Amino acid sequence: MNNLKKYIEVQEIAKKVLASLKKHISAEATEQSIVKNAKKLLAEFGAPDTWYHNVPAFVLLGSRSCLSISGRDYEPSDEKAGQTNLLTVDLSPKIGNVWGDCARSYVIENGVCTDTPTSKEFIEGLETERILHQKMKEFVTPQSTFSELFEFGNKLIKKHGYENLDFLANLGHSIEISSEKRRFIEKQCHVKLGDVAFFTFEPHIRKNGGRWGFKHENIYYFDEHGKVIEL
Repeated sequence: MNNLKKYIEVQEIAKKVLASLKKHISAEATEQSIVKNAKKLLAEFGAPDTWYHNVPAFVLLGSRSCLSISGRDYEPSDEKAGQTNLLTVDLSPKIGNVWGDCARSYVIENGVCTDTPTSKEFIEGLETERILHQKMKEFVTPQSTFSELFEFGNKLIKKHGYENLDFLANLGHSIEISSEKRRFIEKQCHVKLGDVAFFTFEPHIRKNGGRWGFKHENIYYFDEHGKVIEL
């Protein structure tokens, strides 16, 4: 895969920014402040441009973490995170025609961003995202279709007592050179995963009856042996 190194580079920038953002997330943080810091970090790491509706950092905090909206309609809010909260950050950097796409969920307890929450709902939500990605990797082959992954992923979400918050129940998309060419992990898409260079897996979920919307996104591809690899 000729451009693999370039895609790894852009995706690593996204992951570095997401890791660096933790120190900017506190009780005083807002969607607006996190977007500002994310944009600054993306520029510092060498990827100031975005492929997604001019929204390089899509941040949703609190009750808005359950929103499923297009970047076309996104406006970051000025609500403060406070002592207890959850927020998601979805980055979509690009360098030239090479895309990155990565999202993480952040927990705030006692006014501090923590990797080791004590709340049962936070712990279970983060763990369910980990399980979904692991089970996806065990399931897919280059011959699997986008629609088959759609069915598998949504059944698994339901099995774990969660709902898919995406308004179309999509779970990801192919990585392209223009947004209009994306193929989605949706019921009607019978394209094989192995027929695209890269695809995302990004379940956006909420516990049934729960308050928080969790999201975890990576880009994946198949190596020469047909094994799925995280970019």
